[in-house]
Amino acid sequence: MKSNILVGLSLVMLAWGCSSGTSEKSSLDSTDKSTQFTLLADSFKSTLDGKQTALYLLKNKNGMEATFTNYGGRLVSLNVPDSAGKFVDVVVGFKSLNDYKNSTEPYFGATIGRFGNRIAKGKFVLDGKTYTLFTNNGINTLHGGKKGFQYVVWDASQPNPQTLVLTYKAKDMEEGFPGNMDIKVTYALTDDNELKMDYEATTDKKTIVNLTNHAFFNLNGEGSGTILKHNVEIFANEYTPVDSTLIPLGKIATVSGTPFDFRKPTAIGERIEAKNEQLTFGKGYDHNYVLNKTKGLGMYHAATVKGDLSGIVMDIYTQEPGLQFYSGNFMQSKNTFKTGSKDDFRTAFAMETQHFPDAPNQPTFPSTVLEPGKTYKTSSIYKFSK
Repeated sequence: MKSNILVGLSLVMLAWGCSSGTSEKSSLDSTDKSTQFTLLADSFKSTLDGKQTALYLLKNKNGMEATFTNYGGRLVSLNVPDSAGKFVDVVVGFKSLNDYKNSTEPYFGATIGRFGNRIAKGKFVLDGKTYTLFTNNGINTLHGGKKGFQYVVWDASQPNPQTLVLTYKAKDMEEGFPGNMDIKVTYALTDDNELKMDYEATTDKKTIVNLTNHAFFNLNGEGSGTILKHNVEIFANEYTPVDSTLIPLGKIATVSGTPFDFRKPTAIGERIEAKNEQLTFGKGYDHNYVLNKTKGLGMYHAATVKGDLSGIVMDIYTQEPGLQFYSGNFMQSKNTFKTGSKDDFRTAFAMETQHFPDAPNQPTFPSTVLEPGKTYKTSSIYKFSK
């Protein structure tokens, strides 16, 4: 592949023309329009676990672009038009496969599984049998364990220029979870400036599943500073308080009268330093919101976020009951992003559509159990406007 900047219709034709081949043939260079930085396809080409890794480009008719790598099913960049018509990369990420492999933060842009969020003490009981998982977050299991889906190489195909299909077969007892599980994740960039995420899974043994994507967003653009002046509205009257290890206490609490009340648009930083035990435990916001089932696009309207500098608005819709809002509290300036900026404290946020954390150990939470013969299906949409 040439490493020069590719633009316009020829780029779309190249993406589609390569789509029916192997992962290696599906890669192409992509230009971050906000900085004129070019992601080089060759920087993502390698062989891991006997599979080819690559870079994939999605593009809609409005010029919006998303790039992914099948290493971890990661969203690498997302170029969105701002209020002035300038394209802004609203997702932080790295410029090469090696940067992702060596990052001290393993979840940038990743497809998360087999179970997103935390499981208390790395244990759960299913039909009377206790399953033990690797504890990779203090005493708890986080985002699937030691080798969650963020570290696997997904099989990838592009049926058209706007769609990427990722598949993976998780083996029985992989990371301690029962059942051979077949997973399919479809990422689509629509002409309505939506990034749509469709998740499916089947299993041959009773198991648990909770899939999501862990994109880190800054709607002002990668390297633009903190996200503290972003305005956030979350369509939730309640959230799930946690203990000091960020495991839910099992109760549903009102957001009213707390720093967790985002029922009206509020700057992320307005109350983030308030004296509040929950904020102390999370070092900021790192909590699951119980969505109030406000309707939107045939789903639940989970949240609206607006970049204070760019004017970019991101609306999140989902079929999931919860939304994990994370304000970048553990970013420590240890990694360098694709544009040369560091992952400084609170320079990106995540909003993960999901079932509730520790649901397998919390009988009052919505169930995450999947049985043989049934299909886990859920969809989420991140829609951009200005």
